[in-house]
Amino acid sequence: MLKYIEETGKYVEITGFRNVGIKDAEEFVKAARKELPQSTWVQFFDAELVATWQHLYFAVLNALLAFKNERNISKSVAMEAMLYASAQRQIRKAIDLMGVKCASANVAVVIIGENAESVKALLSAVSKRVGEEPDDAVLEILDGKVECIREAFGITETELEAVMEKNDSENALVDLVIERGALLSTQL
Repeated sequence: MLKYIEETGKYVEITGFRNVGIKDAEEFVKAARKELPQSTWVQFFDAELVATWQHLYFAVLNALLAFKNERNISKSVAMEAMLYASAQRQIRKAIDLMGVKCASANVAVVIIGENAESVKALLSAVSKRVGEEPDDAVLEILDGKVECIREAFGITETELEAVMEKNDSENALVDLVIERGALLSTQL
């Protein structure tokens, strides 16, 4: 799903891939980044901890705003998005939590660029490298993901109940994950 982020003048593609066979996670990421056009970034996430496309959208928005306001933690927009998505200040912890691993069957990908054409071209290249067509369904919260996400982000039943409206625990979970990431910019 391609979106334009007006506040920063950037385009972002957020999608996923199902049943990706990753033998070496570090090599997988390096190979995908090898042919990046200028001013284009790509980041991969273990889709099992992604709480819908909104989770990654707000991580990217926060990352881009951090760079715009010169409050970034990392040296790249892609890594900054990983930090916000994982709600971690340390790069290693962020990668360990949400980065792709050999065990990652479903992968979420974020592509950020100056124009829609470069983002679409990079998505096509990533699809070829992965050998699969994009599948946004891996971003959705299914029953099996709820407990993994709650545990990874330390979300308690009490918190869920406090923000839950009309028995909509899925939206409450998404809101709490996004909030965890947003709070990263307030930490020293």
